[in-house]
Amino acid sequence: MPENHLFEYAVIRVVPRVEREEFLNVGVILLCAPQKFLGTKITLDETRLQLLCTGLEIEELKEHIRSFERICAGGAEAGTIGLLPLAERFRWLTSSRSTVLQTSKVHPGLCADAKEKLTQLFQELVEN
Repeated sequence: MPENHLFEYAVIRVVPRVEREEFLNVGVILLCAPQKFLGTKITLDETRLQLLCTGLEIEELKEHIRSFERICAGGAEAGTIGLLPLAERFRWLTSSRSTVLQTSKVHPGLCADAKEKLTQLFQELVEN
């Protein structure tokens, strides 16, 4: 039987108008330190998003989403934050902010395979 490891995740949300508190789940970010895994899975349904809020700068939003992906991947392309350890990058990405791209509170769990768990959470929380 595979060993279970502690993981933490948050849902990535687009909040077009912060004052209205309406959002669309667009992705999941997951950290599993024992497996040295930090990953994100994101999709942007532009048609659905336009129904929620017209006039949103989609290209600017896509660039913010790409920054999440770069920071998770790490390295110099992600700037100074990309050089931090996995857990610090995760904490930075999931910190509270009042911008168009936000994350939910962080939730813990146990998994045998972090990449597989990320896909499962993405399907449950974003695609459904």
